[in-house]
This record gives sequence, structure tokens and C-alpha cells, in this order.
Amino acid sequence: QVQLVESGGGLVQPGGSLRLSCVASGFTFSTSAMRWYRQAPGGERELLAGVDSVGIGTVFADSVKGRFSISRDNAKKTVYLQMNRLKPEDTGVYFCNAPSSATWGQGTQITVSS
Repeated sequence: QVQLVESGGGLVQPGGSLRLSCVASGFTFSTSAMRWYRQAPGGERELLAGVDSVGIGTVFADSVKGRFSISRDNAKKTVYLQMNRLKPEDTGVYFCNAPSSATWGQGTQITVSS
């Protein structure tokens, strides 16, 4: 059974930083690409970043390029999202996902506000 548990969210001021974590279980994490998504209030779930199974290849949405980075630790079955220079429009619930799975975690809330 696939499980994804996101953590690390919170309230942060504009310009601040946060690091999100997503611990995965129930599938072969080390052979799976992983992705981070954001769902803004009243909005659709948006793909923000992806990383390949070995942590070398990464892709980012234009909205976060240059501010966010994605990494993973296959020994810990964890994928991370480092978020810098946060903006109010980064507010939302953040989810991780494996492309091969339809399972979603509960997400972690980020609020960027002064």
C-alpha cells in the first residue's frame, strides 16, 4: 500500500525559506521519479518540480524556477523540496507524488504572509 507523508509546512514571511519532506512507503522508491505539487486556495493542483529516480535530473515550473530545488535520499525513502525567496503566491497545500501511483498524501500547508 502506497503511503506518502508530507511535512515541513508552516507560516513564513515573504522572502523566507522552508524545506518540505515527503516520506514514502509501499513501493520501490529508489526506482521511481518523484514530484511536488501545490494546490492554491480555490485552485487546481499544479506541478512544481520533479526529480528522477537517482536524483540527477530535475525539472521545475517556471513559477518556482531559480527559487526552489528538489532532492531525494533513497536510503531514507524521502524527497525534499527546498523553497527559498518565498512569495505570497506560493501559499497553498503542497503534495508529493510518484508518477506511477494514484495515491496522494494529506499534504502540508504553506502560508506566506507578513
